[in-house]
Amino acid sequence: MKIGQALNLRGEADSYERQEAMWLLEHVLKLNVLELKMRQMQVLTHEQEHAFLDGLMRLSKGEPLAYIIGTQPFWSLDLHVTPDTLVPRPDTEILIETVLSLDLPFQTSMVDLGTGTGAIALSLAKERPDWKVLATDIYFPTLEVAQNNAHKHGLNQVTFICSAWFEAIPTQKFDLIASNPPYIDANDEHMVNLGTEPHRALVAEHFGLADLEHIIDQAPNWLNADAWLVLEHGFDQGESVRELLQNRGFSRVQTRKDYGGNDRISLGQWKI
Repeated sequence: MKIGQALNLRGEADSYERQEAMWLLEHVLKLNVLELKMRQMQVLTHEQEHAFLDGLMRLSKGEPLAYIIGTQPFWSLDLHVTPDTLVPRPDTEILIETVLSLDLPFQTSMVDLGTGTGAIALSLAKERPDWKVLATDIYFPTLEVAQNNAHKHGLNQVTFICSAWFEAIPTQKFDLIASNPPYIDANDEHMVNLGTEPHRALVAEHFGLADLEHIIDQAPNWLNADAWLVLEHGFDQGESVRELLQNRGFSRVQTRKDYGGNDRISLGQWKI
């Protein structure tokens, strides 16, 4: 099989499926997109062809490309991912943009609850190297992935704790709490397309709000005066999360939209 033939095996021209196949082939052949286009007559080895076809089969079954190639770009980082982690989404970058727009101390202390790959904690640590960043996750194999990503990018100021939300965090207060918790209802129709990703990182009780409710209720116990709580949530949960923040006593409550124009990030400031 030649490169040109391989590129035509999945999806229509200019489709996302065709783009995914190109990314997969880039990974298998260790070539960039320009090299693929310049070498369309190059013949794949038996091993390369087998790896590419196996990857296409996994894609056809709904497995994320990130699991197949083992990495996912997020913000300015290339993150290692495994089936123990949720694949970081571009919309979560809105949380990074939101945090960076806040008036926070030069040496902000923050915690990223449910860090997964470390996407939020590590992106903010790279942008703000003087911050003291703590990242937690309930599942140790997931936490190991985040630790490896920190080491890969030399972000040694980030520390990690295996914890169910605030449970194992040493007594201290933060200038910022950020989280992308599970927020999908178990009966949500979108779960059909998310079967290969860890259920615990996606689904929450009470129509997807249970973990958001818990974090909002407990956060003031861990916040300094004028600190911020910044949360990702579902496209239809903005009003509910704003109400939860306001009822708990947060001020300056607001919601930011994602790249698709949907409510995605809500935040509030804690005034003592």
